[in-house]
Amino acid sequence: MKSVRDYQETLQQAAELFIRRHQAQHLGADQVLFSRAVAHLVESFSTTQATAENVVARAYGELRANGDPRYLDVGNSTSSMAMLVDPRSGICHAVPVAAILQQIIDNPARRRLSVVN
Repeated sequence: MKSVRDYQETLQQAAELFIRRHQAQHLGADQVLFSRAVAHLVESFSTTQATAENVVARAYGELRANGDPRYLDVGNSTSSMAMLVDPRSGICHAVPVAAILQQIIDNPARRRLSVVN
């Protein structure tokens, strides 16, 4: 029997493949591509909407990173503070989650990855 991790890795690979295959159809329409990838996983793998959204978000993030070595230090982050590390400079940035929410999530002009029905 496959583990949950194996299943999620399979889903993420499928999501990345779907995004790569269809990204040219959705230039500048990331929300539509995101939603289509979620729907693809739900339909093809009979997974839940929530699982599909989480997996597509991870796949989308991996594809958009484009080799950028900076990362979120999950081990040292808290529920209210994200620790962002730049290994090239050795600097760790403490970014309040409230600032991320305010500048990205709550700002309609910058919102990009919400599900579109």
